[in-house]
Amino acid sequence: MRRQNQSSVVEFILLGFSNFPELQEHIFGVFLVIYLVTLMGNALIIAAILLDQTLHFPMYLFLQNLSVVEVSFSAAIMPEMLVVLTTERTTISFVGCFAQTYFIILLGGTECFLLGAMAYDRFAAICHPLTYPMMMSKSVFVKLVMFSWVSGIIVATVTTTWVFSFPFCGPNEINHISCETPAVLELVCADTFLFEIYAFTGTILIVLVPFLMPSTTGRQKAFSTCASHVTSVTLFYGTASMTYLQPKSSYSPATKKLISLTYTLLTPLLNPLIYSLRNDEMKRALVKLWQKKVTFWIV
Repeated sequence: MRRQNQSSVVEFILLGFSNFPELQEHIFGVFLVIYLVTLMGNALIIAAILLDQTLHFPMYLFLQNLSVVEVSFSAAIMPEMLVVLTTERTTISFVGCFAQTYFIILLGGTECFLLGAMAYDRFAAICHPLTYPMMMSKSVFVKLVMFSWVSGIIVATVTTTWVFSFPFCGPNEINHISCETPAVLELVCADTFLFEIYAFTGTILIVLVPFLMPSTTGRQKAFSTCASHVTSVTLFYGTASMTYLQPKSSYSPATKKLISLTYTLLTPLLNPLIYSLRNDEMKRALVKLWQKKVTFWIV
């Protein structure tokens, strides 16, 4: 293992699913299909909303932003994961691992804040329909989207810089599918107690965002009406919280990988289905987009 100043590892080895060599080809095929379907599904939503003027209001513009995040999130993780599955030993440079960790946190954090903004939008529309145009004006929408992205950038910058400022004395094998914070933190040879307190507190605050509505009645009314949004929030927040509330949890490596796959692989795949199949306007826009494509090819 190469070192720098006898304390800093200059490259890491991603183990991925190397303990299941006989299954790696099958896992690669499944993950590749999921990745391509994820890209296609979210790209369709982005295009449908962009091209359909009737969908240019907050609910769908939030969804469009969410799809951009999902595409980016998948792109930050899946290509490297697919490479890991095709080789016995995959190294990633210190800078490369830093970059992947940064974008995972940036996009994951932005998604959390966006889901919170979407929850507020549905709460305002359902519980205050008469004042909704003022509560969710164009300027409010822009501020919420900007807040989501800027907050994601701040959280990613602070967290990633802090994690990679710790000394890495070896070993340099990351027993995970990507350079996620908890997996990288296991290689740190220093006291990480303060960081763990920060991670726990930050995760709690971020997870609470979609549920900070003025009244219990309002929450119940909004959530009962927006089953699709509740499903997405529960799937993403529930599994991500299991990872980030306790960065150095006692879960087995295999369990940690499965939990990680839920919010890095399944959520980006399912969100287009969750938000479009239960929405008539979204389905109409997708049909219109398909008809335009068919007409273009015929002509």
